[in-house]
Amino acid sequence: MLITLLLIAIVVLLIVFIQTKLEQAKLRKRFHKYDGLLNKEEFEEKLDLNINLKQVELDKLVRTQEKLKVQIRNLQQKLSEVEEDEYVQSFGFYKSKYNFDTSEKYKLQFNHIRERQKVMIKKNTAAICHVPWEVEGSKRKGEKMTNDFLKLLLRAFNGECDVAVAKVRYDNVKSLETRINKTFEALNKLSEVNRSEITREYLNLKLQELYLAHEFQEKKQEEREEQRRIQEQMREEQRALREIEKAKEEAEKEVKRREQALQQARQEVEQAVGKQKEKLEFKIQQLMQQLEEARANEQRAISRAQMTKSGHIYVVSNIGSFGYDVYKIGMTRRLDPNERVRELSGAAVPFPFDVHAIIFSENAPETENLLHQYLRDKSVNKVNERKEFFRVSLDEIASALEKIAKKTQSVNKAEIEFTKIAEAEQYRKTLAIERGETQPSESTYTPSWDEDEEEQEEDE
Repeated sequence: MLITLLLIAIVVLLIVFIQTKLEQAKLRKRFHKYDGLLNKEEFEEKLDLNINLKQVELDKLVRTQEKLKVQIRNLQQKLSEVEEDEYVQSFGFYKSKYNFDTSEKYKLQFNHIRERQKVMIKKNTAAICHVPWEVEGSKRKGEKMTNDFLKLLLRAFNGECDVAVAKVRYDNVKSLETRINKTFEALNKLSEVNRSEITREYLNLKLQELYLAHEFQEKKQEEREEQRRIQEQMREEQRALREIEKAKEEAEKEVKRREQALQQARQEVEQAVGKQKEKLEFKIQQLMQQLEEARANEQRAISRAQMTKSGHIYVVSNIGSFGYDVYKIGMTRRLDPNERVRELSGAAVPFPFDVHAIIFSENAPETENLLHQYLRDKSVNKVNERKEFFRVSLDEIASALEKIAKKTQSVNKAEIEFTKIAEAEQYRKTLAIERGETQPSESTYTPSWDEDEEEQEEDE
């Protein structure tokens, strides 16, 4: 019995021991992953090192990101420039390559380029074959075949180039240049099997021909516009001369009338007495004063006729047609410069012009030319500066005129005065009608003969 109890106790102790060992094993297994925490300092050092490594990597990524951002901005800018160039070229932007001052010089250069092409064709340098072919063992037949092929090749190329030159306009020169280059490449690729090609020198001559044809047309158009400007200036001069001559004749007639009236009054005063005589003497004083004024007017008319360059510089705006801060600056030699402004306000624009300044100049053409030079950068039309429209402030115009007055003495600085605000009556009334503030009135307008003539001139 005692032995049995002893055995049972041993078994129990053994079981407890085994269970204890198992629990210890479980605990060791459970806490094995925390072995690294046993050395806190070592763990912190490893953690700091890891953080530093990650920070270095992060800094490197940040620098890489900044570099990429810079590259992206540069690429976007280049893309924008390319898109802008492509957009501009789509409108036919073309940079002149010759800049001859007359169309005749373009024509001479055009003929010279044509002659050079003929010389290249005659010398067999326009299109060449790199291999001496034989046909049926005959070099002569091979040479004939090669010449026929090169002739056919040049005919095809010249035909495409001639079509391009015939079609060239201000807005398609770039596309036609591309067309000629593509034709050149396509024909040469087809000719590879025969080891033949159109030479690049001949291509360059064809491109020069295209450029010259384009610039020749541009120069011809420029010359036509210049001729129209000269004709308009001549008409303006003739009108001014007629007005001056008419004013001179009227002044002479007025002087004669005053002289006759004065002579008659003097004859009458010799026979008059009393109050009648006093009245006639007073009348004589008035007539003498009027005669002096008439003679002064006559002298001014004579002086104006002799001063062939005198005239007025006008500054006008049309905000209804062109917007704010856009001014037309021109010159007229008419006695009444407002007549020129009324002509400008004809059928070509929807609203009449407003006058901001009319300034007399003893040398109006020179003053106008200098003023346009001062404001050239402000010109609205950069291609045709003769349009005389400028996007500029009135203060800038006044400043330029003051410089001209100081430089040439042809303008009196004291007479440089500007009306700052444009009346723009019809335009402002139109805006009010559009806003529903007023009702449109029935038009009683009938065109004048001057406007009809102006429309005919514009149509011509």
